[in-house]
Amino acid sequence: MNVYLLRHGQTEYNVDKRYQGTRDIPLSEKGRAALRRADIEPDTVYVSPLCRAVDTARVLFPAARLVPVHDLREMCFGIFEGRNYVEMERDPDYLAWVGDDCMGRCPGGESRAEFSDRTCAAFASLVDEALARGAEMLVVMAHGGTQMAVMERYACPRRDYYTWCAGNAAGFILDAARWQTHGLLDLAGEACYAEEA
Repeated sequence: MNVYLLRHGQTEYNVDKRYQGTRDIPLSEKGRAALRRADIEPDTVYVSPLCRAVDTARVLFPAARLVPVHDLREMCFGIFEGRNYVEMERDPDYLAWVGDDCMGRCPGGESRAEFSDRTCAAFASLVDEALARGAEMLVVMAHGGTQMAVMERYACPRRDYYTWCAGNAAGFILDAARWQTHGLLDLAGEACYAEEA
C-alpha cells in the first residue's frame, strides 16, 4: 500500500511566515489558483478539518469523499498564532520557546511532543485501518507540522523533524510494506500538485 502524506496549498500566512497553527486560515487566491488536479484518484481522502486542508483536497481530488480527522490539525502555537518571528523578536515568551529548540509548550498551546503524539496516533490509526481492509492507497491531506511529526517518527530514511516539511500542495509517497512488522514507512517518492509560480 502507498501512503500519500500531503500538505495544504498556500495561504497568506504562509507568504508572511506567520504561525497559523489551529487558526482556520483559508487558501490565498494565488494559492488556490496554483493547485492542479492530482494524478491519482482515491475514493477517500482523510483531511485535517481546517479549511486550508479541506479546500486543497477538494481541488486535488474532486471525486473523493473527504473524511475530517480532528487530530490531524496543525500544532496549536497558542499566543504565537497570527504573528511572525519578526513581530516577536523581543517577545520573552517566544525567545524562551525558540531558545529551547521549540520543544517546550507554547503559552496557551501545545508542546512539540504533545502535538507529535496526537497527530502520529491519528495517522497510525488510519494506516492500520487501511491495511486491515486491504486498501491499495491511503491519502492524507494535512499540514507541514503533521508531515514533520509523522515523517520523523515513522519514515525511512531517518531524518530530523525540520527536514521533512514539503512545499505547499506537496508531500511524500510512502511504501507501507514494513508498517506491520517494523512500524516503518519507506520513502518511495514525492508529489507536488501546485504549479510553479
